[in-house]
Amino acid sequence: MKLENPIGKIRKVPLREIWKREDKEFTKWLEENIDYLNDVLDFNLNVIKREEKVGPFKLDLFAEDEDDNKVIIENQLEKTNHDHLGKILTYMINLEANTAIWITKEPREEHVQVIEWLNKYSPGDISFYLVKLEGIKIGDQPIAAPLFTIVSGPTIEAKQLGEERIESAQRYKLRKDFWTSLLTKAKVKTSLHSNVSPSKYSYITTGAGKSGIAYAYEVTYKNGKVEIYFNKGKEEEDIVLNKKRFDQLFKYKEEIEKEFDEKLLWERLDDRKASRISYILDGIGLKDEDKWDDIQDKMIDAMIRLENATKKYIEKLD
Repeated sequence: MKLENPIGKIRKVPLREIWKREDKEFTKWLEENIDYLNDVLDFNLNVIKREEKVGPFKLDLFAEDEDDNKVIIENQLEKTNHDHLGKILTYMINLEANTAIWITKEPREEHVQVIEWLNKYSPGDISFYLVKLEGIKIGDQPIAAPLFTIVSGPTIEAKQLGEERIESAQRYKLRKDFWTSLLTKAKVKTSLHSNVSPSKYSYITTGAGKSGIAYAYEVTYKNGKVEIYFNKGKEEEDIVLNKKRFDQLFKYKEEIEKEFDEKLLWERLDDRKASRISYILDGIGLKDEDKWDDIQDKMIDAMIRLENATKKYIEKLD
């Protein structure tokens, strides 16, 4: 059956057969035919200048998007390499661009991963695109055409994940700074946590003299806390022991709170494996860096009082 409209077979054409020189031919062609690239992007570009100078280097194309954000375009009719990656970052920073587009004949896998990483960890208004360029012809037709394919670009999911990771890293640093300061102060007043290192987590613990019982500091954005934590293990007999020890200590609740000089929060936590006795200092937390001295002093004082009020009873526990 003869088709009314014949279908031709696509064949690849070496890029150097279409554009012998990257700078004088391909970059100039792209400047004049930017719509070919716009067709595969989710925004439109307007070229401002070709061979924009940045120190001793020259950016291939300097452009703007529809919102007047600056965009850099770096072309490479070969495999991606570290030299061009370095130039892209240099142009991006010096020209204060929001978007970088790296066009290449063959993106190396390691550079694809770099672009993905940059999109994850860069601010939300910064984007990187890695675009593969191929030359094609249909059948025996003499006219060649460019084929642009986005290999890697920003996604909402990647940006959200990156922002979450950045926030986590910031929280980790904040907590470690908090614990470093608290432990330094505490060593002057008590040896209880003297062998403990600063943590990136919301809590630090030390043994209370019985396996499975710990004296713990905890800090959140809203408050600080000191507590005795019963967490012997995951086996059924361990869980039973946690509750039994809590109950044994609870018998001395009145005496313990009298010596502690304040009320404590007694949580048997029947629906969980562990149990705890705690004292919460509300109103100041990790977010209040200018008030860390105050909350840390109060937490240390509360921990010393908690140990003094409970250690003789913990020694008697099963």
